[in-house]
Amino acid sequence: MGSSAHDRGREERITARTTAEVVDAVGPRLRALRARRSVTLAALAEETGISVSTLSRLESGRRKPTLELLLPLARAYQVPLDDLVGAPETGDPRVHLKPELHGGRVVVPLTRRTGGVRSFKQLFPPRSPGGEPTRKTHEGYEWLYVLSGRLRLLLGERDLDLGPGEVVEFDTHTPHWIGNVTDEVTEVLCLYGPQGERAHVRSRPADRSAKRSSVRG
Repeated sequence: MGSSAHDRGREERITARTTAEVVDAVGPRLRALRARRSVTLAALAEETGISVSTLSRLESGRRKPTLELLLPLARAYQVPLDDLVGAPETGDPRVHLKPELHGGRVVVPLTRRTGGVRSFKQLFPPRSPGGEPTRKTHEGYEWLYVLSGRLRLLLGERDLDLGPGEVVEFDTHTPHWIGNVTDEVTEVLCLYGPQGERAHVRSRPADRSAKRSSVRG
C-alpha cells in the first residue's frame, strides 16, 4: 500500500461522529481535571480570566469548547492542549525529539509541556564549556542525575565532582557553573522547574549524599 493510500485510510478514521464524541467529552474531562486538582470555579476563573458561568457551562457541555477557552485552561493546568481535548491518536505516535545546541551542550527535550517541571537529557562534550568557569544565576530550581561520565558543579563556594548515579538539586538563584572537565562525553538527566517547584524525593539514603560528592573547595 502506498503512503498516500495509507494517509487516506488514517484520515477516514477521523469521522464526523468521532469529532462530535471528542467535543462532547471535553466538558467531563475538564470537570474531572479540576476535581483532581481541588480547584474551585472561582479560583480557576480568576487565574484564566474566564467567567465562572462560562466555565460551568463548558464543563456541563452547554458551552462549546473553543481555542480561546481551552488555551488559558491548558496554561492554568500546565498540560498540553491535547490532554484537554483527548483527540484520537493520528499518525506516528512516537515523540520525535529535536536536539538543540546550547553553550556547547547538546540538549534533548524529553517533555512537550511549556510550564511546570520540564525534563531534558544533556550531553556535555569533553572539556566543555571551555574557558574559565563563570558562575551564573537565574530563576528556577534544577535537579541533575549523572547517567555516564563525570560532571563538575560549582555551586556557591562548593566544588562538586559528580559521577554516574549521583544526584544534585539546587536553587538556581545560587551562583553556579556546570561543566565536563574530563576527556569523555558526560550524559546527564535534568529536571528544571520554576522557582519553588522541586523534585519530590520520597526517600533518601541516610547522610550518604555528603560521602558520594567530593567537595574540593
